Amino acid sequence: MNKYLTEVLVKVRLDNPHEPEFIQAVEEVLVSISEFISDNTKYLENGLLERIVEPEKVFLFRVPWIDRDGKVQVNKGYRVQFNSAIGPYKGGLRFHPTVNLSILKFLGFEQTFKNALTGLNLGGGKGGSNFDPSGKTDDEIMRFVQSFAIELSKHIGANIDVPAGDIGVGGREIGFLFGQYKRLRDEFSGVLTGKGLTHGGSLVRTEATGYGVVYMLTNVLEHFEETIVGKRVLVSGSGNVALYTIEKLIELGAKALTVSDSKGTLYFKNGITKELLEEIKELKFVKRGRLSEFKNKTGIEYIESKSPWDIKADIAIPCATENEISEEDAKTLVNNNVRYVLEGANMPTTSEGYEVFRKNNIVFVPGKAANAGGVAVSGLEMAQNSQRESWSFENVDMKLKSIMKNIHTQMVENGTTGSNVDYVKGANIAGFRKVADAMMAQGVV
Repeated sequence: MNKYLTEVLVKVRLDNPHEPEFIQAVEEVLVSISEFISDNTKYLENGLLERIVEPEKVFLFRVPWIDRDGKVQVNKGYRVQFNSAIGPYKGGLRFHPTVNLSILKFLGFEQTFKNALTGLNLGGGKGGSNFDPSGKTDDEIMRFVQSFAIELSKHIGANIDVPAGDIGVGGREIGFLFGQYKRLRDEFSGVLTGKGLTHGGSLVRTEATGYGVVYMLTNVLEHFEETIVGKRVLVSGSGNVALYTIEKLIELGAKALTVSDSKGTLYFKNGITKELLEEIKELKFVKRGRLSEFKNKTGIEYIESKSPWDIKADIAIPCATENEISEEDAKTLVNNNVRYVLEGANMPTTSEGYEVFRKNNIVFVPGKAANAGGVAVSGLEMAQNSQRESWSFENVDMKLKSIMKNIHTQMVENGTTGSNVDYVKGANIAGFRKVADAMMAQGVV
């Protein structure tokens, strides 16, 4: 790796000693762009690299709220505004017990380059809380969200920072946030995305990340002169991303074999049908149940305490959470002849797992590219809000397909050596170049 990049990475490690996820994300980007930086030395000037790995602002605040028993609970709230070189900060809010500063800094850093890849003028940010929404009543969630919004509202705005949803933050939570923001600021603006259709939301937003992953997959397969029809696909997770990935896979003729949650995996030996998918949606979205509760049917196996990666397939799409594919999981996937891995979640593959894929010539598309569909449609929602318009499902879906195709083109252009395409390198160089050029044009800020 370039000597200067090595020095920057050493400094990141020293300055952030207890933030492994953030260090992992920075290292992955710096290693993959090293050769490009060595050939384009202008990016070594004016402390650009030191600035690009440091968030512009970080807010940490307490969130007091009252539970169903009248007891005061206190959680931590965060907003990391990482980079605004090409537009207002944009990135989701995550409510989950594992949320900490390292995870949000890594997500904000990744979001900066992901947003750049979309071609939309959006900066990078991320936020959330260590609040656990599972098992909470609607009233408890509303009280927590309204308290969270009181502090968050001081730092966001339609042209400043536009949060969206992420793990633990869906349409219900965004609705409560939007209502409280509107009440506090006395304005109706496109300050949050992922809103309901009754108050400025966009069609396709719910499906966008999952659909976008599959649109990316079709572009990748087409590049290698293959078709999606008949491909056997492992999908982890059972939230929006996973289930709408499966919906689009079914529509395009692939066989989705699995869904999973933190307790285990459901394996559909003959593939998930539209009817079975609707049953899973009912269980997860309406009843908020566990996959272990799914009715036992012929050809369906529940595998307790296991991820999907032991099952033979052609393609793997991890859609659950960061670092869910370990080195051993990656070796298992390789041994089971999986040839394509697309990240539906953010950084779901460990560094060691990625090395296994790289050494075995697995086609690997990183999350900042593969799952960019969600933020892409969030950007389209912002455009509709600005214009006071609502676009048709077909119009938004067409734009999403175009954005994912353009991201694939950028990766091929920036990551091809001979006949080999390094999608990680291509995504990181394309995203870095756009952000870095904007930062250089704006001076040392």
